Amino acid sequence: MMNLATIDIGTNTTLLLVAGTDPSVAVLEERAEITRLGRGIGREGALDPEAIARTLAVLREYAATARRHGARIAAVGTEALRRAPNATAFLGPAAEILGTEVEVIDGEREAALTFRAVVESFPDAHRGQLVVVDIGGGSTEIVLATDGRVEFRTSVPLGSVRLTEAFVRHDPPARADQDAIAAAVDDAVRAVPFSSRPATLVGVAGTVTSLAAMALELATYDPARVHGHRLSRGDLGRQLARLAAATQAERERIVGLDPRRADVIFAGAVILERIAAAAGAAEVLVSDRGIRWGLLYELIRT
Repeated sequence: MMNLATIDIGTNTTLLLVAGTDPSVAVLEERAEITRLGRGIGREGALDPEAIARTLAVLREYAATARRHGARIAAVGTEALRRAPNATAFLGPAAEILGTEVEVIDGEREAALTFRAVVESFPDAHRGQLVVVDIGGGSTEIVLATDGRVEFRTSVPLGSVRLTEAFVRHDPPARADQDAIAAAVDDAVRAVPFSSRPATLVGVAGTVTSLAAMALELATYDPARVHGHRLSRGDLGRQLARLAAATQAERERIVGLDPRRADVIFAGAVILERIAAAAGAAEVLVSDRGIRWGLLYELIRT
C-alpha cells in the first residue's frame, strides 16, 4: 500500500499523521497545531474568519508534508464543523488545498474511530470492561465495551473550549466556575450506563496527554513516554488542584503543558476527573493515538 496521511480537524486542534503501511505501520511524520477553529462557536454559532484562515494555513503545511511523502490524504472534521452554519466557508477552500473533501463525521463515527485506535494500540486493554473517553474542544466521545464488543457509545456536548467559554469567568477559576463545569459534566454523563465492575479507562486527545506530560514533568513532549502512561486518580486530582489554583499566566509556565492550552486545560481536566469518578476507575491509561490513527487503520483494512 502507498503512504497515507490522515488529518483530524477538531474544534481546538488540527492533527496530522503520515505513515507508511507496507508491510506494517511506520510513522513518517506527526504534527499537532492548536488552531481553535471552533473558538466562540458556543456563543455565536458561526466559524470566525480568522479561525478559518488560521486552520487553512495549517492545512497548507500539512498538504505539503503529505505530498513530500507521496501520501494519499484523508481528512475528517468534528464538532465545530458539525455545528457551524457557515462550515462551507471552510470546507470549500480546505478541499482545494488537500485535493480531497473533508468528511464531516457525526459523534457516533467519531467515537468509533477513537475506539478503533484504542484497541489497535492496546490489544490487551479491551479484555473485560473498557471505557474509552475522547475529550475534544467541542465534544466528548464515550465508548463502553465488554471483551472488545461495543455496547454503548455517545457524543456529549462537553469540550475544553466549549465549557471554558460557557462557565469560566474568573482567573483563576472561582469556586462557582469550577462547580458549574462539574455540574454540567455530571448532568451530561448521568445517562451513560457505566458498569459496576472494574473497568479499564483509556483517555484520548490533548487534555489527557497534557495532564500526563504535566505529571511526568516533561519539558519536551515525548509521545513514547506519554502513550501508555497510567495516570492515577491521585495524580489527576493533584494536577486538577494545581490548575484550579493557578492563573492563566502561571499555567502557561507549567512544565509539560503547552502554553497554548493554558486557557482551556482546567475545563478539560474537570471533564476527565468527573468521568473517571462516574466510571469508578482507579487510573487513566493515556493514549496519544486518536481519530487520525483510527482513520489510518480503517483505510488500511478497507
